[in-house]
Amino acid sequence: MQYLELTNRELEYVALSRDTTENDLKQRREIQNKTATYYDQCAVRAALHGRVLVLDGVENVERNVLPVLNNLLENREMHLESGKFLMAPDRYDKLLETHTKEQLDQWGVLRVSEEFRVVALGLPAQKYKGTPLDPPLRSRFQSRNVASYTFLELYDELQQLASDVPAEKLKQLLTFALTLQTADKDIQLPDFPLHNLRLAVQMLQTNPALTLHDVISNVYPYQSILNAEQQKRVHELLTSLQIQRVSGYKVKSITSQEENDSIKVNLDDLQLRLPGGSISVSSEKFVDLSHQRQVLASLLQMYAVGDICLVGEKGVGKLTLTKQLMRLLHQSTEPMMLYEDMTSRDLIQQRITNAEGDTIWQDSPLVRAAKTGSVVILNGLHRLHKSTSAVLQRIIHEREVQLCDGTTLLRSDRYKALLSQGLSEDELTKLGIFPIRESFRIIALAEPPKIGGIKASWLTPELLSMFLYQELRPLQQSEENELLLQFCGKVEPKMQQLLQLAQILRSSTDSMLQSLSGTLSTRQLLKLGRRLAAYPDSDVYELLQNTFLIKFMPSLSRAALEQAIQQAGINQSSNFKFFGNKNKTSQISVVDNRLRIGATEMPLAELQLEQQSKVPSTLFYEMSQHVVLLERLLQDYLIGEHLLLVGNQGVGKNKLIDRLLELMRRPREYIQLHRDTTVHSLTVQSTLRDGQIVFEDSALVKAVKAGHVLVIDEADKAPVNVTCILRNLVESGEMILSDGRRIVPHNDTRADGASDFIKTHPDFRLIVLANRPGFPFLGNDFFAALGDIFSCHAIDNPMPDSEIFLLQQYGPNVPVKTLRKLVNAFGELRNLADEGLLNYPYSTREVVNIVKHLEAYPGEDMSELVGNVLDFDRYQPEALDQVTQVLSKHGLPIEAYAKNELQALREKKELQLSVKRYSGLGVSGPKFGKEDPKNEPHVGGNTWAGGTGGRDTAGLGGKGGPFRLDKGHKVHQLSDEEKAAIPEDIKRAAREMNRKAYEQKLQEIKMSAFDHQVYAQYSEPNRKQVQQLKAILEAMQTKSKERLWQKYQTDGELDDTRLIEGITGEKNIYKRRSEANPEADHAQEQPNRLKLVVDVSGSMYRFNGYDGRLDRELEAVVMVMEAFHGYEKKIVYDIIGHSGEGWELPFVNAASAPKNDKDRYMAIRQMHAHSQYCWSGDSTVKAAREACTSLSAEENYENGTVVVLSDANLARYGIAPKDLAKALRSGEPKVKGYVIFIGSLAEEAEEIITEMPAGQSFVCMDVTKLPQILKQIFTSSLL
Repeated sequence: MQYLELTNRELEYVALSRDTTENDLKQRREIQNKTATYYDQCAVRAALHGRVLVLDGVENVERNVLPVLNNLLENREMHLESGKFLMAPDRYDKLLETHTKEQLDQWGVLRVSEEFRVVALGLPAQKYKGTPLDPPLRSRFQSRNVASYTFLELYDELQQLASDVPAEKLKQLLTFALTLQTADKDIQLPDFPLHNLRLAVQMLQTNPALTLHDVISNVYPYQSILNAEQQKRVHELLTSLQIQRVSGYKVKSITSQEENDSIKVNLDDLQLRLPGGSISVSSEKFVDLSHQRQVLASLLQMYAVGDICLVGEKGVGKLTLTKQLMRLLHQSTEPMMLYEDMTSRDLIQQRITNAEGDTIWQDSPLVRAAKTGSVVILNGLHRLHKSTSAVLQRIIHEREVQLCDGTTLLRSDRYKALLSQGLSEDELTKLGIFPIRESFRIIALAEPPKIGGIKASWLTPELLSMFLYQELRPLQQSEENELLLQFCGKVEPKMQQLLQLAQILRSSTDSMLQSLSGTLSTRQLLKLGRRLAAYPDSDVYELLQNTFLIKFMPSLSRAALEQAIQQAGINQSSNFKFFGNKNKTSQISVVDNRLRIGATEMPLAELQLEQQSKVPSTLFYEMSQHVVLLERLLQDYLIGEHLLLVGNQGVGKNKLIDRLLELMRRPREYIQLHRDTTVHSLTVQSTLRDGQIVFEDSALVKAVKAGHVLVIDEADKAPVNVTCILRNLVESGEMILSDGRRIVPHNDTRADGASDFIKTHPDFRLIVLANRPGFPFLGNDFFAALGDIFSCHAIDNPMPDSEIFLLQQYGPNVPVKTLRKLVNAFGELRNLADEGLLNYPYSTREVVNIVKHLEAYPGEDMSELVGNVLDFDRYQPEALDQVTQVLSKHGLPIEAYAKNELQALREKKELQLSVKRYSGLGVSGPKFGKEDPKNEPHVGGNTWAGGTGGRDTAGLGGKGGPFRLDKGHKVHQLSDEEKAAIPEDIKRAAREMNRKAYEQKLQEIKMSAFDHQVYAQYSEPNRKQVQQLKAILEAMQTKSKERLWQKYQTDGELDDTRLIEGITGEKNIYKRRSEANPEADHAQEQPNRLKLVVDVSGSMYRFNGYDGRLDRELEAVVMVMEAFHGYEKKIVYDIIGHSGEGWELPFVNAASAPKNDKDRYMAIRQMHAHSQYCWSGDSTVKAAREACTSLSAEENYENGTVVVLSDANLARYGIAPKDLAKALRSGEPKVKGYVIFIGSLAEEAEEIITEMPAGQSFVCMDVTKLPQILKQIFTSSLL
């Protein structure tokens, strides 16, 4: 830019992204007066007018897009879509010598200016991850490496910019920045944003009380972007430079007042003059906590010099602080919800059609804010693709941007400079030049990057340079206590327990508990506080059950949480049952237009006829458990909450909501989501009518306008990056629709009389239904993404008494004894599913179907009915055996099904099938017919006597014969005995064939029959667990390989967001599902990593005869090897042993997992032999420590897990349990360690457990349960 300014050259600028297409570079078609007109884009305009074309971000564009410029770069030639042709200036001038300009214009030949140049800007793809330059494109450019500024250059510039800042401070700041910039490559620190040092010193100049650490954290938020090792290096650097890591600046009060065209803000004695707005301050309540005040003071100082990004976990108050900041500055806002599929064009402008059918461009909230001088709030910056966010660079750094409609927004001082040169505002408007107001700011909200995850951090070096950052920590217990006092009036003892639990989770060193702390955020605590204030009798444990969905949590996480809950003094009441108090009964009544459910009442409104048609009506039997649930839902509804119901399939989520709305007389709008749901389709429905794009309201918009209840069903089926747009609507009552309209709260005065604003009706409410997260459900985890903004309710199958009552309504004539057997049997199956022993969670829906069948056909065999439910598992023998054993145990007569004799049972039933058809053949007269000497049966015809279905002849079932004649023939299929009578020689041949294949297989893997027999003893007992683990792995693989939408395709399914492009004649208006292309900037999927540390000490062999501990351990090892076979790309594992002779004895190598039974057999033989002959001793602690630390040092994997097996003879060798606990934590947060004590003395093992991290240690007294415990660990940590 400096070069262009010095040489007084004009430029055409384009920010490249993954969404850039050929049309964005060459020509774009628009509809004007119902005619397609071509408009030159940046490359063509630059070529024709002799400007400099600046291509910014060449590493962001997808492959095979930029080569469209190759010929323009090389020969100054380009064919245009309009039929015209760009020609090199020398060739054009030669043609002018022999032809007139009019002729050349008529031919469509255009002259490229000699002054035309192209400057491409990019980052090295190797370091910054991007698309590498195509060799033909690269060869057409001259390269220039732009080096960073030197220390002296930066020092001189900063000293001129902030002359009052002490030189020593400037030197410390520069030394810190340049040291990080040139850090050792092994540390891999993100680049320090040197450009933002200018902003940092301006803040120091304004407020000398700021410490260096304060401004460093604002410029380089290292606590959010660096892992523990990298943070340690930064701390060491700070210490060496004598930069204190404490903030010495505390603000006691913040006030603001309007003064002329600015806002004067007082931070105690410090005065700031900031550009602000003129809107009246709303009276929304804000609690002035000391911590929040310090954050606000920091935001105000950053606001004075640049744009801001607030980084914090969900529910810590990012939006609340932003709103308070806007109130202080009297500023209006333009909210903009960001999502993953958002294109770079969506950030700037959107193309629509006007009433005449012409295409026009509509400004995005970002551009509207820039033009009006308001503040745009970019909510969800972490979701945006890195190439899309790169489009923001120019508007942030230069306060300039070229829009899709050809207009340009200029920085305010540059715009004034043009005015001072004699141009008027009208002239500049005609030229398409508009100013960006000085009061315009960008405030982005984001969640912290996931350190060490499979995905690269969203906080890239480019984004680091765009904003000043403010990291937000969760509030402390005393601060949340003050909040609750202000909002709820008083803090009940129950609420104190919840506050204490929140702090236990947040301060825990256990990564599992830390991950759960986000569920109990400040926002969630305020919700719980409001509920306890409104309904003081609410059970705290019951509230936590719904808040965390404890019932649906993996067993290890649940155990850790339960321990933390007890630590907070919250005990489960004796009457508590999951999803309901077992002693509580409630009644439903409607008296005098008042609905009463249990002890909760609400007035009922009279509805108009049109509204009545939208009130659901459903068949609902009021069993006690569901009535209690209805009361809870009603309570949350009455205190203004939006609801989320989560549960297994078939538990009645839809029926509960429909019944609740029916009772409340609330009209319902309904929408069912699916994997093809888009942000566009969720908000509006676009159709093409008479050449014009017409946007019709979706169910969501209709509900918002009319104040109906919007029920969103199957929410987990839609991508999370789509459903995330609901967050802003629920949090703040605001949402930008795809057609540009804006939903605002009902008390927003801006919506009065404005057609592009939609007021939210005060009665609008959102109810979302979703299946539970995790296997075997294949949906997305809606609860994890958005559960914190809803009042959550976990819905499970009814308790036995309620379920029997329900079944009696569906089958009044079915014996109660039969119903009880069904309820008990399926209850046990559900328990097995909860424990992870069954993959399919059987629901009430299956039992209801069986009872309805029994009611309609009382004589039906139970085996037949059970087959309707269980035939899905017919080809999974292990699962089927387990289920049939449970059903038989409870007295259900299913022997025929269990023994696979159902087909034979069906064939014993004599069923007659009659088919009536007119033959069309006449009769010629009765006759006896010929006698068949062989007495063979004859069907049809008119020749033989004694046939069936014939004509003229004597027989049975025919017509026209003289009399009936029965020759004793049966008309049916072969008998069962005949079909089953397979000759013995065939059976014998099949058996021989089977044995030959078996022997050939053994020979292939060089395994003797005896070896195979021994191996089978360890393999067979866990066949079921192996199949279950494989089923989970298969589901994971299916989920990870789900095809994604590829946009900008020339065939496929019409993309509803590109209908206008279709009108203009573009070809790439389709989208198609395909395998995701492994883009250069996308991290490849990495495997999970497991290290199994087995105990092969002498005591394992010694006590094997007593309790079988070594055999069970070897069975567990076989289970691991067999289950993970075939999934080596998903899980990489190795197996090492520990004993008195060593702590890292290799048995299975991570690079070469066993491929067949022989390899697996050899591995367990080595373990067995070592345990038999090794020296006594114990190295459990050292083995655990070395395994965790060595695994944490490895790279290129996603989740690291170490499982240590030990017989816990720690006391004998003087080992303290806390040492083992410390060893297991030595690899955190990258590696999670677990220990299983097998065959131990119960007292010693239990004592050890109390000193171990929750959910990371297990006592396995019954060694037959060892494989089950291992499966539990794998499903919680790896799968």
